Amino acid sequence: MLQQTQVPRVLDYYPRFLRRYPSVEALAAAPASRVREAWDGLGYYARARNLHAAARAVVRERRGRFPRTREEAEGLPGVGRYTSGALLAFAFDEPVAALDTNGTRVLSRLFVARRSSSPSRTVARLEALAASLIPKGKGWAFNQALMDFGALVCTARSPRCGACPFRARCRAYARWQRGRLATRRSR
Repeated sequence: MLQQTQVPRVLDYYPRFLRRYPSVEALAAAPASRVREAWDGLGYYARARNLHAAARAVVRERRGRFPRTREEAEGLPGVGRYTSGALLAFAFDEPVAALDTNGTRVLSRLFVARRSSSPSRTVARLEALAASLIPKGKGWAFNQALMDFGALVCTARSPRCGACPFRARCRAYARWQRGRLATRRSR
């Protein structure tokens, strides 16, 4: 539900959806029209179709067992890198990166990640970096903290660098400071 949708928007829908479909088996058994109806108002209806198809695949092809590797997860309908990482980190607390826009921004700024001509190569580098930072058994906490930090402190438009506990080590902040000093000197 959270793909391309902010948390406050989902808060009303999530509890109702879980009451209607309390298990992957219940979701898989539901007619597509009922799943679409339960999703109505959230938009991006391909997510509902993919979620329903993935639930059916988990029940029919995996006997109700969720994937435990990225490769297995990415074999489900509608599941890509981010969703596979989120599944493993949040459901199983695996030390796997689930980099959303916020997490990608935070890591890019902290470490001034070189942008590759291939966005997937940049994401792969950032995922490897994030995975190296995740303490064992803290996949869920790390990913949630990274998302929250990007949403609340290291924001896209107006980062709150003054409130950032990492600013002394942040390469983007250091570059910004050097640029500010150079501008002051040239006046």
